[in-house]
Amino acid sequence: MNTSLSWIKMYVPDLDVTAQGYSDAMTLSGTKVEGYQRLDADLENIVVGQIKKIEKHPDADKLIVCQVDVGQEQPVQIVTGAPNVKEGDKIPVVLDGGRVAGGHDGKVTPGGIKIKKGKLRGVDSSGMMCSIEELGSSREMYPEAPEYGIYIFEDDVPVGGDAVKILGLDDVIFEYEITSNRVDCYSVVGIAREAAATFGKEFKPPVVKAVGNQEDAADYIRVTVEDEQLCPRYCARVVKNVKLGPSPKWMQRCLAANGIRPINNLVDITNYVMEEYGQPMHAYDLDTIEDAHIVVRRAEQGEEFVTLDGQTRIMDEDVLMICDGRKPVGVAGIMGGENSMITDQVKTVLFEAACFDGANIRKSAKRIGLRTDASGKFEKGLDPNNAQAAIDRACQLMEELGAGEVVGGMVDVYAQKREPVRVRFEPEKINALLGTDISKEEMLKFLDKVALRYEESTGEIVAPTFRQDIHCMADLAEEVARFYGYDKISTTLPTGEATTGRISFKQRIEQVARDVAEYCGFSQGMCYSFESPKVFDRLRLPEECPKRRAIRILNPLGEDFSIMRTLSVNGMLTSLATNHNRRNKNVGLYELGNVYLPKELPLQELPDERMQFTLGMYGKGDFYTMKGVVEEFFEKAGMRKKPVYEPSTLYPYLHPGRQAVVCYEGKEVAYLGEVHPAVAASYGIGERAYLAVVDIPSVLGFAGFDYKYEGIARYPAVTRDISMVVPKDVLAGQIESVIAQRGGKILEDLSLFDIYEGKQIKAGYKSMAYSVTLRAKDRTLEEKDVSAVMKKILHGLEGLGIELRS
Repeated sequence: MNTSLSWIKMYVPDLDVTAQGYSDAMTLSGTKVEGYQRLDADLENIVVGQIKKIEKHPDADKLIVCQVDVGQEQPVQIVTGAPNVKEGDKIPVVLDGGRVAGGHDGKVTPGGIKIKKGKLRGVDSSGMMCSIEELGSSREMYPEAPEYGIYIFEDDVPVGGDAVKILGLDDVIFEYEITSNRVDCYSVVGIAREAAATFGKEFKPPVVKAVGNQEDAADYIRVTVEDEQLCPRYCARVVKNVKLGPSPKWMQRCLAANGIRPINNLVDITNYVMEEYGQPMHAYDLDTIEDAHIVVRRAEQGEEFVTLDGQTRIMDEDVLMICDGRKPVGVAGIMGGENSMITDQVKTVLFEAACFDGANIRKSAKRIGLRTDASGKFEKGLDPNNAQAAIDRACQLMEELGAGEVVGGMVDVYAQKREPVRVRFEPEKINALLGTDISKEEMLKFLDKVALRYEESTGEIVAPTFRQDIHCMADLAEEVARFYGYDKISTTLPTGEATTGRISFKQRIEQVARDVAEYCGFSQGMCYSFESPKVFDRLRLPEECPKRRAIRILNPLGEDFSIMRTLSVNGMLTSLATNHNRRNKNVGLYELGNVYLPKELPLQELPDERMQFTLGMYGKGDFYTMKGVVEEFFEKAGMRKKPVYEPSTLYPYLHPGRQAVVCYEGKEVAYLGEVHPAVAASYGIGERAYLAVVDIPSVLGFAGFDYKYEGIARYPAVTRDISMVVPKDVLAGQIESVIAQRGGKILEDLSLFDIYEGKQIKAGYKSMAYSVTLRAKDRTLEEKDVSAVMKKILHGLEGLGIELRS
């Protein structure tokens, strides 16, 4: 997108800024300026001169000597070979020491060409008359300039005036990089609105008046839109008694600055409105529209159509066409047809301003191999509410320039009107997001600059339909930030646990699990979340087991990857089997991965994804080795109390006599055991293997990293050993529970240091010995204190059928 500074100033009259200042400020406020070009960069000391007298050169037939009034006391003498000048002409003159952009051949010289006094065939010449090419432009942009010769001004320009300014070459052309969501900035009005907001100036958009006579356009033309999805809106107006001619100089200069060649008033108006409003328009000769009927429809497969450039295009059914009652007259949003082009004999014009589906226009332009300025704008997705303003502006200009008589009314096919977007205005959230402390009033001031109005009754910001980028609070925050100034926003740390430079609590627990497992000699593995339904049979799960209720994948890679896993042990056993088959000894693996437990089938909501800390091993080590790893994890995770191990037969893939459920404060948090021999054999593991599975979500409720400092013990400890004969059905955990309960506050530690079964012990019993450590924090324990506690412990143990060994 390009605009000239002079065109911007038409809508921001008080804008007084240098080219570099404009470029920097607009870029900082979000309208990035890629670069700019000063049209007068290589022009210097060029004024309007009037030829007072012409004489033949004494020594050259093709040269003449002119006395030129340049507004100074004495006229200057200039020798020229231009064939088109005569006495009285007003022409651009570069004076001694000035510069021009290039030569008569139209080639621009970098830095310009300096003009000095000199002699031509022996006659003094104190300057040079300029053609339009020597001023850095061309006849395409200045059609009134002669094909060969000096540029001639109109009679009303002042002698001695700044010729560069009079020609409109004292301008700057800016090139912008506009993002696709800012369709409004693909127009001069949109850029001007941004400039006014950036520099704090008043924005004065063109005042559009609905002009027209007492007739009704509906009496001249009918419009039928067959595909409202591809054409949400189609506006049509009629201008009769059209008078073609050149457009005014100010319009030609605006178009030329934007790189558009002026042609005539009718074409220039449509191009001018397209640049001004960002709404492409098209003009048809109404007399060529058969049945006075416009039909917007899809093309037929293989339909041929000749566009304005004389090329035959092959259409398909996805291309949208503009047709009359019998034939196509244009490719919607891209280019009109040769059969309805405007000629010098045109009497009545049909103006079209429509809105087409952007994606369809882009694909159609690519499909037929024709991309135009209009399609480039349409493919961004234009605002349908802008179409009426644009067509009314074009009709207004037609009337103001005397180019025709505007027929009243408008044919408007608009199926579903686009309404403004409303976004809740929440200044606190905006400040929290930006890390700023901007007042509500200041925010509203920034938003009002770009037509984002605050509706106090609802507490909402109402975004006009041309602002298609406003959808949520973050969009409003962006508007506030860019006009407040990104450079004014100080560096702050984001809030929230996940963004304050540390990992979350859950991630810390998972890291503890990794550290403990790796410290204990386990290597990390990663298993698939996709599994085969055959796994359940392999793990010996009963038919009624809820773990068989797995989520089926709609497009699985195959039967072996067709369900989401509900157990993590299959992947671990498969990995252990792979290592065993490769003759790796003493293998220990761990995995942190999710299982997926559906709340109901078929799925109505997302499943419960539970992180499992799974350990597997074979070789050196046994059940108690695995138990030690689990206890080490609990301790490092801040679970200070001793877990309780309850014998279990719940897990059919574990040995029925060598498995246990791990409970913490009465809640099951893990289980472990030896792999069932039949299961191990089915996986190909030829020796004893062990598994432990810790449910991380269950652990999170008990874990913590808050450590309470306790000083070094000041008083001595007392140790007592208890040697017992215990019934075989009494578990160590039961004994430890009694000792812990009855030991009270002075019990510091207890440990099992001996267990024996043999002929010396009576049948049905085992021998167990515990070491008990007692210590008081505030005094030295006396014998009576120790005896009282030991008596309570022994009395409690007797209740379990335990006998003391003599």
